Amino acid sequence: MKIKKRNFIKYLFYCLVISIGPHFRVLSIENSKIINPNLTDEQKKIMFKEGTERPGTSELLFEKRKGSYHCANCNAKLFNSVAKYDSGTGWPSFSEAIPGAFKTKIDYSYGMKRIEYHCAKCGAHHGHVFFDGPGPGGKRYCNNGLCLIFVPN
Repeated sequence: MKIKKRNFIKYLFYCLVISIGPHFRVLSIENSKIINPNLTDEQKKIMFKEGTERPGTSELLFEKRKGSYHCANCNAKLFNSVAKYDSGTGWPSFSEAIPGAFKTKIDYSYGMKRIEYHCAKCGAHHGHVFFDGPGPGGKRYCNNGLCLIFVPN
């Protein structure tokens, strides 16, 4: 099969757009809304502009009490403390979420395909889920600590 030069150029352009396009995407927060007026600028950047906090900076990394983790924006319950574990990544990690707590989308930033998750109630970005976690589900919810509020039992 012979490829025409024009089609080949279109194909190369398409590949270029696919590979760098996600880095320049316009972030849509149509389904996101700030509910908590006390969020810091850094929390807003993470939750509504899909940013991330520096690894190892979250106080929640050291939280060992029984309780639950809630969205810092809308207070929706997202994780139980029994699902929290030390993944060694520098972010609070969980093996499972409360059913229905999150909606997901594919994230192609940083040249890789990842699954990004957002609070189902308010749309706030929380982190990414990977399939290298412990237990039968094998999931690791890698969450920005600033997006969470710990509520002890």
